[in-house]
Amino acid sequence: MAIYREKDIFERRNAANEAKKALLERFKTRPAADDPAVVARKAERQAILAARAERDAEKAKLKQERLAREAAERATREAAAEKARLEAEAKAAEESKLRETEENERIARLLSDEAERKAKRDARYAARKARVGRTPPGFTAR
Repeated sequence: MAIYREKDIFERRNAANEAKKALLERFKTRPAADDPAVVARKAERQAILAARAERDAEKAKLKQERLAREAAERATREAAAEKARLEAEAKAAEESKLRETEENERIARLLSDEAERKAKRDARYAARKARVGRTPPGFTAR
């Protein structure tokens, strides 16, 4: 088994210095901005960005077309619904008018029937008053 040994301050300081030197070396060996490989990568990134922008513009155009188409379809549906609603209202008004007319006719019939019954009742009453003092037929006075 290995025995764990803690590093002392000198070892830690040397490790940090070596890490800093390695970073500095990596930075120094980095290619310059005018290096052909860097220029090629930069051009490739620019092409990718241009293609992405073109795709985004195409997506935006397609989205606008889709939204316009949906708005037109919605307007058509709303116009059809409004037309159907107006037709239904007109039909309901016509049916209401017809029902009202039938109700008025029924009320008029009931009133005329009631007047007729009242006239018959009044006629019977008048006939009964006219017969007062006379014996009804079929009865004999004793």
